[in-house]
Amino acid sequence: MAKSYAKTPEALAKLTPEQYHVTQESGTERAFTGAYTDNHDAGIYVDIVSGEPLFTSADKFDSHCGWPSFTRPIEQEMITAYRDTSHGMDRIEVRSKFADSHLGHVFPDGPRDRGGLRYCINSASLRFIPKDRMEAEGYGDYLAQLEDK
Repeated sequence: MAKSYAKTPEALAKLTPEQYHVTQESGTERAFTGAYTDNHDAGIYVDIVSGEPLFTSADKFDSHCGWPSFTRPIEQEMITAYRDTSHGMDRIEVRSKFADSHLGHVFPDGPRDRGGLRYCINSASLRFIPKDRMEAEGYGDYLAQLEDK
């Protein structure tokens, strides 16, 4: 049976005030304060609201920007992108497909040898599942993406 992902009132009720602000009000956590900025463990990052798979540790890199940075999403169709001209900037906002959670922004200044993109993502929009828990939590299909890096 395929896993389904959705934004539910129950999931929203479990969010901390910061997680709610970031995901539902397009907020941004302060730089270098997020739980996953310096996480180097193997695993998968999923949407804090719906659990939809977003990024793997194999695609994470240290960009020194203050937020977790990834070179690509697990599957491009799991991310939606929109032009964001707020705060006097012209950026591309990224959101999760099913929960429509605000994740962060994507910039064209990532590692050139890995595609050149930097997905700058708020830790507050993510839940990390360590590699040894992925199978038990229903993300075993993504284990191979950790092995080939």
